[in-house]
Amino acid sequence: MKKRTGDPWMSAAEYGRSLTGLGINLLVADVGRAVAFQRTVLAAEPVYADPDFAVMRGNGSEWMLHADHTYDRHPLRRRAMENGERGSGMELRLHGRDPDHAEAAALAAGYEVLASAADKPHGLREAYIVDPDGYVWVPDIPLKR
Repeated sequence: MKKRTGDPWMSAAEYGRSLTGLGINLLVADVGRAVAFQRTVLAAEPVYADPDFAVMRGNGSEWMLHADHTYDRHPLRRRAMENGERGSGMELRLHGRDPDHAEAAALAAGYEVLASAADKPHGLREAYIVDPDGYVWVPDIPLKR
């Protein structure tokens, strides 16, 4: 059941028609909590957010968050709940977000850092940070030559 009151910033159909390229949509227990993590740790900003849905933007990318309750009749929610931790085995990479800054923000806010910022042989400096829904975000920047 939807929790939003009032009208969204644009209709779902209008927003759907505007999407191109690869899209990411994450099911989250609490949209506000997910937005807070992403603002604090990833330096992402909400394009739009309400208790049911959010569109986030950071480092040239845009992605969506849907509250669990908006998928109450969708098989994807059942699958996510049955399999335990969401996003297990998946990395959500945010290219261009300094991993040292993200790690410091995560630790200051009490979030789990799975792996501290480190230089990797594939040419990136990256950190692995777990959000409140169990998704693993990997902010990264290219190493200087």
